[in-house]
Amino acid sequence: MSRIAVLTSGGDAPGMNAAVRAVVRRGLSRGCHVFGIQRGYAGLFNGQAFIDFNLGSVAGIIHRGGTVLLTARAEEMYKPEGQDRAAERLKAEGINGLVVVGGEGSFRGARALEERGVKTVCVPGTIDNDINGTDASIGFDTAVNTILDAVNRLRDTATSHERVFILEVMGRHTGHLALAAGLAGGAESILVPEIRWNLDDVCRRLLQGIERQKTHSIIVVAEGAADVFEINKEIRRKINVETRVTVLGHIQRGGSPSAVDRLLGSRMGAAAVDLLMEGKSNLFTALKGEQVEAVPLTECLSKDKPFPESLYELTLDLAR
Repeated sequence: MSRIAVLTSGGDAPGMNAAVRAVVRRGLSRGCHVFGIQRGYAGLFNGQAFIDFNLGSVAGIIHRGGTVLLTARAEEMYKPEGQDRAAERLKAEGINGLVVVGGEGSFRGARALEERGVKTVCVPGTIDNDINGTDASIGFDTAVNTILDAVNRLRDTATSHERVFILEVMGRHTGHLALAAGLAGGAESILVPEIRWNLDDVCRRLLQGIERQKTHSIIVVAEGAADVFEINKEIRRKINVETRVTVLGHIQRGGSPSAVDRLLGSRMGAAAVDLLMEGKSNLFTALKGEQVEAVPLTECLSKDKPFPESLYELTLDLAR
């Protein structure tokens, strides 16, 4: 294992740069040549030269959000012929092993390359924290804290104006972000795709708060759970309260990574290199309790990550 490469794919996540830095410096310390592939899998098709990393190449990036390697969509990776071309490019460059930092879609691309003879190890990097088999993914902690900061600010205004604020957060298919930020921020209601909800129940909780002299409320909605503007309209129609909508959008992706994400990215990036050096492949690095462990890619690609319903039930008891 003399020449390894690293790419970041899918949505950017704070802490990806920490992972890239760890891959480069761990690889160099083990006597490897380490290369960076820009723009994710697209960098395998656009003819762009790989970056030949040295120690100084990754200086001063651990605190930066986003990804210095850039990221982009690569429709070619959805087709067998494109996967063949990608594997051929890596082999032509003499790459013995590949580290892929990204989410489930990126993992599927890595598995396709592994099936074509390229040793691959993945690192979970997604703010959605929806990778089955790992307790946390890089970027989740920072994104939760970004949302939490917004909730704190909105609550100041909601209290001052005696209003209900409806906050949309990312999560087209999963509500892990909404749940964590909503619970930590004391949201009165949290709507996620995994749990069936009823708007009458939301309104009932609002009215119960009003009856005990509560002057404001926060409702956190994962984007895949509902249309926040429709919810806003229906709440106004059903009960006489002042409501406002805030959509955070891509603000949730950016920003300097938290200490948690810098540590996680560093540990997982280094672990990925170690696995490649041991000749292992078709794995991803996973946080299990306090330990970073190697888990087969099939574990995350065969089923969805379970939603913590007991934690959701806790929010119903605490946010009254």
